[in-house]
Amino acid sequence: MKTQIAATGLVFFSLMLPLRANAVELFSKMYIFGDSLSDQGNLFNATVERIPPSPPYFEGRFSNGPNWVDYLAGDLELNPTLFTTLGSGAIPTEGINFAFGGSTTGTVQTAPVPFSGLEVLPGLQPQIDAFTVPLIQAGQSADPDALYIVWAGANDYLPNQGTFEPFTETDTTLANLSDALQDLTDVGAKTIMVVNLPDLGNTPIALGVDGRVPGTTDALNTLIEDHNSGLSELLDQFSQTADSDVNIIPLDVNSIFKEILAQPKEFGFTNVTTPCLNIPAQFVCENPEEFLFWDLQHPTTGVYRIIADLALSALNDPHPDNNHPHPANNHPHPTNVPEPAMALGLFALGALGIGSKRIGKRGSGI
Repeated sequence: MKTQIAATGLVFFSLMLPLRANAVELFSKMYIFGDSLSDQGNLFNATVERIPPSPPYFEGRFSNGPNWVDYLAGDLELNPTLFTTLGSGAIPTEGINFAFGGSTTGTVQTAPVPFSGLEVLPGLQPQIDAFTVPLIQAGQSADPDALYIVWAGANDYLPNQGTFEPFTETDTTLANLSDALQDLTDVGAKTIMVVNLPDLGNTPIALGVDGRVPGTTDALNTLIEDHNSGLSELLDQFSQTADSDVNIIPLDVNSIFKEILAQPKEFGFTNVTTPCLNIPAQFVCENPEEFLFWDLQHPTTGVYRIIADLALSALNDPHPDNNHPHPANNHPHPTNVPEPAMALGLFALGALGIGSKRIGKRGSGI
């Protein structure tokens, strides 16, 4: 990214170096739940390193370089283990990334998953189950010093090439997100970052549909406005009703995307409407650092760096909006919080059907 990035009014990027230094040892581990925006290689592993094709994608990420989880994990000096490696004996000493490309907030993917040997890979609900169910069965609690990240919902609304019918209302998505937060706090999660959605009507995939079906962009952006408004209310309510030591950290990605679209040159971008990568033509642009979008719906790695800086700023805020003290100042590192690696390994890929077997809770939201 160009040096103009430091000029943004939303985040003072000139302060990022000291913030990164302060972020070290804030959290003991990271647990990530979501879709392709946060997937560091789970879908890639599950499809025998075929989706996304790498290259031109970067090492199983849905971008031309590291994604925001990669950057944030580096800032926090953590290295979460991929969920898809647990079955082969990987030991998750610094957390687990459960995010899968294509996941919805329910139980399904938005497109078929060839080469994986599975009918479906996990949506948000099965991801949460893969973390919470083994803990519950073992009578254990989640690490209170860990950072938990939930970013999901885009695939609930975006056009797709599968049989999944995108939602035109927000009720189911918000209910699924609420259930995910409740499940995490029920097992002892204390610090949960929840990310809202950018205006999906401005993605190249939506703009392409809008060219054939005028009004698609406006309708989708209105839907996302409703989603983000409902999510904000949900997080406010959750913060008020949850245990006093639960810290919900909202991350407003929507605002930073609006800033980029309004002032692209200030961020070093010259193209904010078309993708750098054209897969059918097997063409990659010469200057991806000047593009907002890498493909039809995923940002370039420079944008992910901006998102990670935004997240880092939120984590370093000693006075979050919900007035809960920062967990790093309140929870000593636990001495007897067992790592659920053995139990989680049993759920890796072969046991992802647990999403339909909720423990005393709901069935599928879709």
